[in-house]
Amino acid sequence: MNNSANRVIVITGASSGIGEAISLHLADKAFSLVLVARRLEKINALVDRIVQLGGRAIAVKADVTRQDEVQQAIEAALAAYQRVDVLINNAGYMAIAPISARKTDEWDRMIDTNLKGVLYGVAAAFPVFQRQGSGHFINVASVAGIKVLAPGGVVYSATKFAVRALSEGLRQEAGRTIRTTLISPGAVESELQFGSTDKESLAFLQEFYKQAIPADAIARAVLFAIEQPNDVDVNEIIVRPTQEDF
Repeated sequence: MNNSANRVIVITGASSGIGEAISLHLADKAFSLVLVARRLEKINALVDRIVQLGGRAIAVKADVTRQDEVQQAIEAALAAYQRVDVLINNAGYMAIAPISARKTDEWDRMIDTNLKGVLYGVAAAFPVFQRQGSGHFINVASVAGIKVLAPGGVVYSATKFAVRALSEGLRQEAGRTIRTTLISPGAVESELQFGSTDKESLAFLQEFYKQAIPADAIARAVLFAIEQPNDVDVNEIIVRPTQEDF
């Protein structure tokens, strides 16, 4: 079995929602955590909570849309703990609106965060995993990467479909010593639902998220994937509210 002692886990988007829940859930499992987010005050406070719980964690300020900052986050993890065992590409952004609204700035931000942010994480951690002869990518996508969320969520779905394709391709290329897990949440309590500026889309999300399950449900799925024996690669997990149709 994988030994959690001294294992180093980097979590992007750790300041709230799923990332925060993952961080707290792993805090008492003897992992060394590297919490990455843009809001330094939030992750500093989270580090304090984890330390009070007896865990180990550091905070690293980084924007996943900037490759240099993602690279620096991985380097900070190496400087603090001398290795990286798991990278959880969790940071995400959702702004749904009809394509006819032509909210191209929001399209760019979703592509930059949801797809390029994951790619930047892979680029930074891949050589580390290769040197170590082991590693684990966990990419957080969405059920919108399985079924197109239309109308309104077409571009968001496109980014998540891309992450799903990337994860499968990464599994095939990395294989053998590097594991790859894709986790696709349905409606989960997080700040994601508040990213839309289109009033009708925002109203839809407020109704849709009434069925949301706690973010800890995703944290438990993450831990399940991490704790499998080294010869077991859990490639895909979908977690929805029981009552969710989409």
